[in-house]
Amino acid sequence: MQAPIAKKIEQKLEKHGDIRIDNYYWLNDRENQEVIDYLTQENEYTKTVLQTTEELQTKLFEEMKARIKEDDSSVPYKMNGYWYLTEFQKGKEYPIHKRRKDSLENPDEILFDVNTMAEGHTYYKLGGLSISPNNEMCTFGVDDVSRRIYTIQVKDLRTGEILSDKIENTTGGSVWAADNQTLFYTRKDEALRAYQIWKHKLGTKQEDDVLVFEETDDTFSVYVYKSKSRDYIIIGTSSTVSDEYRYINANQPNANFKIFQERERDLEYSIEHFGNEFYIQTNKDDAFNFKLMKTPIDKTEQENWIEVIPHREETFIEGFEIFKNYLVIEERTNGLIQMNIKAWDKSEDYYLPFNEETYTAGSGTNPDFDTDTLRYGYTSLTTPTSVIDFNMKDKTSEVKKEQEVLGSFDKDNYVSERIWAEARDGEKIAISLVRHKDTKLSVETPLLLYAYGSYGYTIEPNFSSVRLSLLDRGFIYAIAHIRGGQYLGREWYEDGKMLEKKNTFFDYIDCAKYLIQKGYTSTPHLYGMGGSAGGLLMGAVINYEPTLFNGIVAQVPFVDVVTTMLDDTIPLTTGEYDEWGNPNKEEYYFYMKEYSPYDNVEAKNYPNLYVSTGLHDSQVQYWEPAKWVAKLRDLKTDNNILLLDTNMDTGHGGASGRFESLKEDAKENAFLFMLEGITE
Repeated sequence: MQAPIAKKIEQKLEKHGDIRIDNYYWLNDRENQEVIDYLTQENEYTKTVLQTTEELQTKLFEEMKARIKEDDSSVPYKMNGYWYLTEFQKGKEYPIHKRRKDSLENPDEILFDVNTMAEGHTYYKLGGLSISPNNEMCTFGVDDVSRRIYTIQVKDLRTGEILSDKIENTTGGSVWAADNQTLFYTRKDEALRAYQIWKHKLGTKQEDDVLVFEETDDTFSVYVYKSKSRDYIIIGTSSTVSDEYRYINANQPNANFKIFQERERDLEYSIEHFGNEFYIQTNKDDAFNFKLMKTPIDKTEQENWIEVIPHREETFIEGFEIFKNYLVIEERTNGLIQMNIKAWDKSEDYYLPFNEETYTAGSGTNPDFDTDTLRYGYTSLTTPTSVIDFNMKDKTSEVKKEQEVLGSFDKDNYVSERIWAEARDGEKIAISLVRHKDTKLSVETPLLLYAYGSYGYTIEPNFSSVRLSLLDRGFIYAIAHIRGGQYLGREWYEDGKMLEKKNTFFDYIDCAKYLIQKGYTSTPHLYGMGGSAGGLLMGAVINYEPTLFNGIVAQVPFVDVVTTMLDDTIPLTTGEYDEWGNPNKEEYYFYMKEYSPYDNVEAKNYPNLYVSTGLHDSQVQYWEPAKWVAKLRDLKTDNNILLLDTNMDTGHGGASGRFESLKEDAKENAFLFMLEGITE
């Protein structure tokens, strides 16, 4: 079968006196049957090229699925007199949400069986579960399109009845006032930006709801939550570089929200309530790695803030957790998470001991103030995820659950390490690696290098049972902790965005070259993978270094940067001006144009490419990867494989079922194995 060739319709795009020609702009119309036909042809071509791997794909899917315990359940947590847990049953794709009153010995009360709810849907996502203070009602949000637009409904947990209340075009979550009658929720605009907070009374229609806050600055997004103390309902509104909060007492749902601290450019902060004070994590006064402050509940403006934990240049504060007797600070030093436990009475101040060379940890579900038990999670590239209860008073631990990997898995069969590559500007870039202990390091060893590098999001060295299919077939898996993430603190992020964005791409390239130089692999066996903004990374890297990699997997890639960032009707665009820059300004336009993958496709050789997208993607619109592949197909001068795989039923997150998404993993793995000549 011949690869599909998309027709060209010249579209001139002019900005700042600069003209770009986009021959595939017409693909930006999912209502056009010709567009659907083209995507379908690309899917058929992908299926044909990967036909020889279909048996292997099935084997990989079954192999991945077989490692997962099908009849599984979460560790229960207690909240307001009930134990809550999630259960999976054998042969079923979706969770069952349940609870038990007072004691775990009491019978189950089924809240939602998502398997039943999802019947008849190709995509189904349940989210935003919120229990009323009297434990009698539960709100829930449903997205059955995969555009991340949820309809909120209410279930009476006493009768099982779904109430007539139906709230559309929301983020899915909602917050109860203390009266058990009033809900606060977030609505989205046409560009899918969360921009309004509304108040809803049970038993009324959505058109009767009251608008309590609207964010008019389209670079900000809003949300609403309840403090851990359950005393306050808090509205937050945030941009990339600024935050602002409003609050009311949860007992006074009709009160006017009071501003905590007015927004200021480059002032970031978040708040939590405890006793007579609010605690604030903030970058105030150039605390780029953040510090912890507090203020009286009746004097919340920043001139009243008092320092609790000072700013430290070498340590980034990621978050904090408040208990009646303890404060827990989640920190990152030299790339690794540490958890600092401090008693309010100053009798204790210590760190949880973590011993592996590369790992990650984080606070778990801790809804209760009045406990000495901290629940946290721990995992590494070789250690399945554990949920641990730690008694902060007597310093004893209880592993409540370790992820069960079925089959012949033995963690001692795998080795992990962390190495440091040197970037071209002298910065040291960490790389976390894992491999089977029998895999030798050589120029013949296949290596998959994963990275993201945007939004300050850190790719943690987590365990993955799916990844074992790669490791058991001789692959090394590596994560490049490049700039644009926050692995080495807030400055690591700042140094990989806006007019420093190219550092992200060059860090990744330099990590790849370092791995080759140190004998871990070689170009014929080197592969790259990244999704969304990590897909942008893949696209930029192969324009800069088209012959460095043998193959690339670009998942839902953000590749048409300039055109998208100039279109403020597309979800996320305006809120991301402080991430990428605003191309309506000349300086940012031309800098962006220098690295935008779509704008820089040239007539030259490119590596083998597998590109995936979803027709209903609300984060990265499907036409970006579709246009990119069409342009690559037209211009590239090699005979390497180029595939576009569009899921016609889903969006940014892929398939919704528990196991259905494994088919996507299996297909990506099969593509890599095909390039390596691995057939089993």
